[in-house]
Amino acid sequence: MSEPSEKKSPLPTPWLLTWGGYILAMLGAFLFASKGIWIKLAYNYQVDASALMALRLSVATPFFIVFGVITFLRGKAKGTHDLPPIDRNPGLYLRTLGVGILGYWVASYTDFESLTTLSPQFERLILFTYPLFVILFGALFFKQPMRLKAVWAFAISYIGLGLVFLTDLHAQGSAVISGVLWCTVSSVAFALYLLLAKPLIRRMGPSLFTSWAMSGAALATGIHFLIVHRLSDIHMTPPLLTLVIGLAIGATVLPSYLTNFALSRISSQANAIISFINPIFTLVLSGLILGQHISLADIAGTLLVLTGVGLYVWIDQRATRQEAALSKG
Repeated sequence: MSEPSEKKSPLPTPWLLTWGGYILAMLGAFLFASKGIWIKLAYNYQVDASALMALRLSVATPFFIVFGVITFLRGKAKGTHDLPPIDRNPGLYLRTLGVGILGYWVASYTDFESLTTLSPQFERLILFTYPLFVILFGALFFKQPMRLKAVWAFAISYIGLGLVFLTDLHAQGSAVISGVLWCTVSSVAFALYLLLAKPLIRRMGPSLFTSWAMSGAALATGIHFLIVHRLSDIHMTPPLLTLVIGLAIGATVLPSYLTNFALSRISSQANAIISFINPIFTLVLSGLILGQHISLADIAGTLLVLTGVGLYVWIDQRATRQEAALSKG
């Protein structure tokens, strides 16, 4: 008498995988939106931007490195990795360290500094316009096409930023200006990071690239911290430790992987559209957790920024489809 065969569980349907991707993308957007909230709360415990950056990366970096190494070893065992050893192509790994410093230290540190004077919702709106710099730098330095129609979309976004800026300037004074400058530098650095990282990610794979890039950022952050601080300058308390863990895990590690998992189930366009809700999450969290006043100008400015960025995505995707159709024809 033969033993009964095991009943196999049905494979997930494409519909279920797609909706799972949407949920993961939404969770990632929500957690990314909470970053400014964690930072603002941590600033209440006598910690500055460089110290908070060091604490954040000291918790987050090991996760990225371990995950990257595991992924690399699995790929090597399966024969899917063809990367040369570091001694045969040191330039590849050094470039990755440098790009990581740009994206995970320069862009992050200037962002942290901006939040010493800016509200989280205004900071998020400024960062959300980074695609404009990607367009400009891509056309100037990377021989990418310049979509002039898309630039008009960003004019709408910057009208929204101007509205929020004038409101905050009236309420908080000239300190807002320095925050805007810091955040603009962060947006520029992040745009350059995206342009420089793309060929390296294609060559190394996202996991290994992230491990090396985060290592470069951790090194730069540690050197910066030791130049301006002593280890004894950090007075770690249980509330501050909780906020650092929340910032490092909840607003850095988890959303990064949630977004990657979402991208394995849905298109990058769908993920980009879902990310539009990011500033709205930040706006709501600022009011609920930080108790910040949400004015009509904040709401109107947010809607204008989202409209401009959304219009850009629509124009860009439409032009991309037209170019693809012409190339096939």
